[in-house]
Parts: sequence; structure tokens; C-alpha cells
Amino acid sequence: MKKIMTTILAGALALSLLAGCGAGGGETTPQNASLAGTVATDGSTSMEKVIGALGEAFENDHEGVTFTYNPTGSGSGITAVAEGRCDIGLASRALKDEEKAKGLKETTLALDGIAVIVHPDNAVKDLDLETVAKIYTGEITNWKELGGSDSEIVLIGREAGSGTRDGFESITGTAEKCLYRQELTSTGDVITSVAGNPAAIGYASLASVKDTVRALSVNGVTPTEDTVKDGSYPVQRPFVLVTKEDKALSAVAQAFFDYATSPEAGEIISHAGAVPVA
Repeated sequence: MKKIMTTILAGALALSLLAGCGAGGGETTPQNASLAGTVATDGSTSMEKVIGALGEAFENDHEGVTFTYNPTGSGSGITAVAEGRCDIGLASRALKDEEKAKGLKETTLALDGIAVIVHPDNAVKDLDLETVAKIYTGEITNWKELGGSDSEIVLIGREAGSGTRDGFESITGTAEKCLYRQELTSTGDVITSVAGNPAAIGYASLASVKDTVRALSVNGVTPTEDTVKDGSYPVQRPFVLVTKEDKALSAVAQAFFDYATSPEAGEIISHAGAVPVA
């Protein structure tokens, strides 16, 4: 009889523990433990910081999920999703009409504002986009031509392969034409270099700009999160998620897509240097 009662008590204790786990939720079993699988993304190198931060956060919330990112460039990412080689393509530009005609769909994840920066003592406050291009291609070489001091303009930019450089040169129409004095490997290095040289000009992601430099207005528009959002600041581009119109995403890929485009992801996107649109 004693043995039978011990067995009954043990069974009751086990049932109560199971009930406790179900009611208590996340301490012993993650809330999203049922979601598992791989989310494969491919494309824009410019989106590396944003997509990496989102993927890491999503993995942290779903222990059964693996997130992958293949930095091949926007065109390759668009092709990859069209051919079914990834779940979500990444592009730092809008889709072309011929790409949409192939059944591809774009969803803007964020906007990338690129600030044109100078030393705080520089007298120049505003440049139009055409003048920015002329500076970087060597048509304008002295600040006095723009109302500034009589000093040679020192062109600071990012290294080849940088997403920020790709964005800046695409928008200004200066790809493979820029006559850089320095090509630096990080946004921080660009800011530091411009901050230390009154004759320098550079460019950096808007979210990274510090008080040690000054962002110029371009076409009369000051770069802010609001002017990037409303499209009035011209040195910007979209960060786009590319999917197929006629093919549903897997459950895990759809969950990531929904998370990345939700207001919940906005803070992560901002910390990664882009402007969320959700």
C-alpha cells in the first residue's frame, strides 16, 4: 500500500510540474520554441548591418531558428530569390519594371540617409547635388569657389565595396569617377578624418553623424530622420526585401518577414543606422 501511495504522489507531482510549466511560460520553455528552421537571405552588402542586427535579434527570440545572410550585392540577391535559391532577397534600390514583371515584389524595410559632412568651421552650409558630384569628380577643387576659405578640398570617402560608398556614388552619379584623397574602412574613420581637417568633405550614414562634424544641407534640405522619411532629402535610397508574388514563404521565413517589417523592429533598424518606415 505504501508503494502504491508513493507512486500516486509522484505522478501527481509530475502533473503539477507540467501544469506549472504551461502556466509559467518562458522560464523553462521559450515562448517561441515551436518555430524552427532556416531563414535564408541574399543580396545587398549595404544592408549588412541592418539585416544582421534583425537576424540576430530574431534568432535570440527563436532558439530553433537559423538566420543566414549572403552578401552578394543587390542584383545577385534579386536573381537568387527569383530562382528560388533564398527565401528573401535584399536590395538597396527599388525593383525595376522588368524585375516586377517576373513576379517579384518589393517591400521597403527602411531608408538609408547619407549625410555629406564637413568640419564645423567650414563656412559652406548648403550644396546642391550637382555641386557635390563636381566636387568629388574634381571639377571643383577649392572651397573659395563655393564661398568658403581659400583651401584645396580634401575628398574623404569609403573603401571600394562599402555600401555607403555605393549608395553615395549611385545617387550622385559619380561611380568610378571620384578622386578620393583618402578611402577609409569605416564610417567612424571618415567622421574622425573630416573632424580633424577643416578642408575636408566626406559622407557617412546619418545615424552615425556626431557633433565633431557638420552635415550640410543638400538642395536646401537638412538631413534628418523626418526629411529622409518624407523623401525631401535627396541623398537616400530604400532598403528593400524582395519576395516572389506567386510563392508563399515558409512559416519561419514569414515570421521573420513580419517581424522585420513591424514597428517592433524599428529601434533595431535605427541603431543599425537606417530609418525605419514601419
